[in-house]
Amino acid sequence: MDDFGQIALVSILSHIVFIAIAWYALQAIRLEKLLKPNHVFQARLLYILLAIFIGSSVSNFFLDYLQWSKQLPLIMQ
Repeated sequence: MDDFGQIALVSILSHIVFIAIAWYALQAIRLEKLLKPNHVFQARLLYILLAIFIGSSVSNFFLDYLQWSKQLPLIMQ
């Protein structure tokens, strides 16, 4: 039961870290060229949503990989 708290903490931190990394990476893309002029709020919202989507996807992959690597020794039992 104690393991659930650690898993939750690792999951939260993983999501936050990967969303921040995705936000940083998105700063290199010029989405302004694709967006309508004078729609600053919508552009910022799009950046936030893209960062959350990309960061959460990468974090889920990382957490799945971590869980599978923990379960791999069970194959020999």
